[in-house]
Amino acid sequence: MTQYLQALEPKALDQLFRKARTFNAFGGRVDDETLRRLYDLLKFGPTQTNTCPARFVFVKSAEAKARLGPALDKGNHDKTMAAPCTVIIGYDMAFYDKLPVLAPHADARGWFSDMPEAELYRAALRSSSLEGAYLILAARALGLDCGPMSGFDTAKVDAAFFAGTAIRSNFLVNLGHGDPASTHPRAPRLPFDEACTIA
Repeated sequence: MTQYLQALEPKALDQLFRKARTFNAFGGRVDDETLRRLYDLLKFGPTQTNTCPARFVFVKSAEAKARLGPALDKGNHDKTMAAPCTVIIGYDMAFYDKLPVLAPHADARGWFSDMPEAELYRAALRSSSLEGAYLILAARALGLDCGPMSGFDTAKVDAAFFAGTAIRSNFLVNLGHGDPASTHPRAPRLPFDEACTIA
């Protein structure tokens, strides 16, 4: 008999969704062990054919921040430089090379290796975006606050962190313990009937 999952308690749902916010200022620290725990949670989220194209750079050191800084839009610079950790979520355009290990049940590498670049890009971007969303939820589950953003020069980030590889940057997430004073009033969301259809 199938054992059904149990719904999470309201407090957990609040932490992951209802009371979680995007922060613009952070304190505290994010240690390396927490980052390992974070990845060990998010890696179990589903991706297309288990491609797992996301590649994560956890920017913590002064040297790494100095490399990231010039790529940031003006509105994102100071808060990112001050955050304990900034995650660069990238995607590997050669993700298919890992498929003999990640999808051993099929010859999945061949499904992607000869794809036109535009199709390969869509596959990599889609699944790495999913993995970035799992990162946000895993971070919240571990008691961290998040500040995801896309205001940066992808070419500069790619040159600074991924030169000579097939990896490209997707988006950034600041991590730490958020300052409630740095949040804006919560913006509305679309109601069910405007966003959803039951067919």
